[in-house]
Amino acid sequence: MSAHTADWFLLHDRFYRKQEIYTMLWKQVDLSKYMIAGAPFGGPLALVRDDRKVHLLQKQQPIKPNIFLYTSSGKLMEPIQWDKGRIIGMGWTENEQLLCVLEDGIVRMYNILGEYTQFSLGKEAKDNRVIEVQIWGTGLVALTGSFQLIAVTDFDEPQIQQLANPGINGPPHSWTVVPPKFTLSRHVEVLLAVNSTILVVDKDGAKDQLLQQGPFSKMSVSPDGRFLALFTADGKVWVVSTDFEKNLSEFPTQSHLPPNQLVWCGTDSVVLYWDKIVLMVGPYTGWIKYTYEDAVFLIPEIDGIRIISSEKCEFLQKVPDVTESIFKIGSTVPAAMLYDALESFEKKIPKADENIRSIRLELSDAVEACIEAAGHEISHQYQRTLLKAASFGKSFLEIYNADSFVEMCKVLRVLNAVRYYEIGIPLTYAQYQRLTPEALIDRLISRHQYLLAIRICEYLKMRTERILIHWACSKIKRSNDDEDTICRMVVEKLANKPGLSYSEIAKTAHNAGQSKLATMLLDYEPRAGDQVPLLMSMQEDELALVKAIESGDTDLVYHVLLFLKGKLPQDEFFRVINKKPLACNLLELYGKQQDPKILSEFYFQDDRLVDIANLALMQSFQLKDNVERINKVKDALRLYQEDKEHTFEAKAVEESIKLLQTQMQLEKEYAQPFTGLSISSTVYKLIVINHSNRASKVRSDFKMPDKRFWWIKLRALVEIRDWESVATLAKSKKSPIGYEPFVEECVKAMQFKEAAKYILRCDAHLRAGLFLKIEAYQEAGEQAFLQKDLDTLREIRDKCPNSVIQGQIDGYITQLASTR
Repeated sequence: MSAHTADWFLLHDRFYRKQEIYTMLWKQVDLSKYMIAGAPFGGPLALVRDDRKVHLLQKQQPIKPNIFLYTSSGKLMEPIQWDKGRIIGMGWTENEQLLCVLEDGIVRMYNILGEYTQFSLGKEAKDNRVIEVQIWGTGLVALTGSFQLIAVTDFDEPQIQQLANPGINGPPHSWTVVPPKFTLSRHVEVLLAVNSTILVVDKDGAKDQLLQQGPFSKMSVSPDGRFLALFTADGKVWVVSTDFEKNLSEFPTQSHLPPNQLVWCGTDSVVLYWDKIVLMVGPYTGWIKYTYEDAVFLIPEIDGIRIISSEKCEFLQKVPDVTESIFKIGSTVPAAMLYDALESFEKKIPKADENIRSIRLELSDAVEACIEAAGHEISHQYQRTLLKAASFGKSFLEIYNADSFVEMCKVLRVLNAVRYYEIGIPLTYAQYQRLTPEALIDRLISRHQYLLAIRICEYLKMRTERILIHWACSKIKRSNDDEDTICRMVVEKLANKPGLSYSEIAKTAHNAGQSKLATMLLDYEPRAGDQVPLLMSMQEDELALVKAIESGDTDLVYHVLLFLKGKLPQDEFFRVINKKPLACNLLELYGKQQDPKILSEFYFQDDRLVDIANLALMQSFQLKDNVERINKVKDALRLYQEDKEHTFEAKAVEESIKLLQTQMQLEKEYAQPFTGLSISSTVYKLIVINHSNRASKVRSDFKMPDKRFWWIKLRALVEIRDWESVATLAKSKKSPIGYEPFVEECVKAMQFKEAAKYILRCDAHLRAGLFLKIEAYQEAGEQAFLQKDLDTLREIRDKCPNSVIQGQIDGYITQLASTR
């Protein structure tokens, strides 16, 4: 165990260790000559020649600087030819995009392959220039030459935000930012070291913290946003809370020269770097000093610091508690006893059994501790040994859930794969847990490490579709093969992934100018909702409509139709949809509800005269002006008359025109609305308003049958309670509708006396029932007796409330019963 603790250093009561991860693959890189940005979570390094330092022009050295992207192992990933202005600062986003902020306020975001997008920080930055910048995972704050602060808090949707005027006339001694996720207001806060104090600036204002310990030449916020480390002019490291309420520690470094870097090692200690010297300061004024022969660069991580030098990459961290408890000299915790028992067992020493017995009750916890400690180890040897100790311990447990053991084996296999120097991502277990496997896969994809990404996904039982899609897109962008060959290669590779979307791949092909390839790939797209919009953007209009129709999704067909309607000339639009029944039907439905004009033109180009006539007729009903309505109906009449098979429709429309004209005349004469009424309703209304003669004329003009006219007139007269006219109507001639309707209408109007006048004129077999309706029980009984209808007599007797009449009806019933 002593060999494992050989590189441990005690800082007060805590152990720290510095482990070598890689011997750098690069050659003769002097870090002191470069501006450097290191991505967190074992991410890449970006190096560009620092124009603030004097350089000897080497042989074959380009005049224009390059930005070099390296892995943590020093392997060159991509050189980026720089073609812009002076770089003020560089940093990395949380998605591993390199951010370059230029003096004129232009911000470029590069992916690892050197492809970029850019945005501007606005007029203030352009006019007054950017002099400094602070960058964090999702945003940045720039300090301009007029000492104003400009913030961007979301790189996905860059919105320029001017912070409050800090009111300073010169550059601050130093400054830093507290990202929004760590502030109470959830807005970015900028800490400016001015004179002997610090100003806290946000969008609402600037607040002086009224400090006296300054000026502060360096400052740094801890990874969790809780603490602030400051380097004072008299060489002290001062640590306070970011709300300046707590003074945590103070350490004199004996150096009045400010450090090149001041960063946090996790949240436990602060690390300062001067030329060739790295000094770690702990929370209780303990310190550790490391010396180097060449310049180094410090990259803070959530659980430590990566130290990059020209020769190696090292990781400085606090020794994890579980690791310390196992390997600390003299430790007697159960996990240490289990590890010791394994060593004794392998050496065949009886002490192994004694150790296991002594921790029998805590053996399960000891196994878990060894599993966790294995995750924190970079050395394969100690990973295996700790897992072996855990396996040895669990063999003595009767009941043990091995899921955590299996999971850690998987995690370590993944971590060891990405730590391999050719990949160069030195993730720790703590970083892997924070980053998540999905984000790690994204980083491998961006590096084009497709095979490793797929193997990790398969090993962890994750989906591989996005890897294959990214591979296909990259293949299209970089391949020099013909389109047919590329299509065949892509389809063969993705053939065993049913349901995989080809739309993104096809879009990449289209953007790359390979439209034929894009169309070929879209034939394999299983989702029409993704396929059709892309075909539309590729100008494949007719194919897009065909695919939409094949999908059976009417909303999608409508989407294409409306797009084509707005884009194409009308003749071309109709040509595209002809011979496509579903598209034609949907266009007709749309036209009827939304755009009758286009529907009329569609019918016209297809010589569908009857449909045009039907449409004109429908449109006429929506017109309020009678003259316009008649003209519209005449248009329909003319079209019907051109087709011999629609003589009935022509005759009906002709009658309709005649009726409209009559109604217009009636409206002029009587100042009553008639338009829109049927012939029957028109006649009815005329009678109701006491113009029976005019109603009779309309009846004769339109050859209304007697039966219908009598029915209408009867109802109208009853409606206005004109009983005299009803009687006159009944006497005028023999009723074509009989006299029962007279009775029924009077009964509905609750006029039983009027109804009684017409019952005796009805058929004999109906009279008893009609008398019963008007509650004339005696007359009803007499009529039922005359008709010898026993059933009706019994019904009348049951309903009659008068006992005298009941007796009379009983006599009728007896007489009829005796004759049978």
